Amino acid sequence: MDFDLTSRRLQSVEYSNLTKKTSAVSTEDTGTSFQEQLTKLQKETTEDLSFSKHAVRRLSERNIEMNDGLMDDLRNAVSEAKKKGARDVAVIGRQGIFIVNVPNNVVVTTMAEDDMRNKTLTNIDSAVFM
Repeated sequence: MDFDLTSRRLQSVEYSNLTKKTSAVSTEDTGTSFQEQLTKLQKETTEDLSFSKHAVRRLSERNIEMNDGLMDDLRNAVSEAKKKGARDVAVIGRQGIFIVNVPNNVVVTTMAEDDMRNKTLTNIDSAVFM
């Protein structure tokens, strides 16, 4: 299954997600407050990676094909970086380099193998090899 990066998901809680998930959960049954449930749903919806418009354009220009395996590798790399306290990370793999803003889970830009020669990366605090 390929990812359609042009319809990237915004990092906000969608109304439809709230109604689906909260309709089956009653605060009386679980003993959790509405605020706790809302916080949990917001965390779940923002944990997935999204791509900036710039990153989507770079993927297309540099012929980097996104697939399930690559997306899983990126998620795992960002998760590891987050555990270490990283904020802006360069995820380096065979397909290229992905610059990710970790707190927002946003891929900011990408570089293909050809772009890596004689280039300097700035404003990153970590690197993860995948």
